Amino acid sequence: MAIPWKGLASLRMEISYSVMKSTFCWIKVALPAMFMLAACAGNPGGATAQRCSSGLDSAYRELDLAKAEGFGGTVDWAKAASLLAAAKVQYEFEHYPNCVEKVDRARVYIRQSKSG
Repeated sequence: MAIPWKGLASLRMEISYSVMKSTFCWIKVALPAMFMLAACAGNPGGATAQRCSSGLDSAYRELDLAKAEGFGGTVDWAKAASLLAAAKVQYEFEHYPNCVEKVDRARVYIRQSKSG
């Protein structure tokens, strides 16, 4: 049985053309997507991210101060500590609105732990 070399060569060219065509299609889709992601990376989260970060810093300072003042064993203090840990996770995953909400709730618990 003879191998049809001419048919094999044309098949190879068709495969090369289809691979080249799909690669070009991939570039048309991927390149703009990469540019859009790069543009978003410059300012992740904006004001909400900044509010989350600064809120975490100040809430952890308030939590440490409450612990130093002897309120570290209260239920409200423990709730605040848990909320701040969860807010830090939200910050790391760039879920800034959830982070801000948890920080605000934690600060309420910190104030409640000091008031008794």
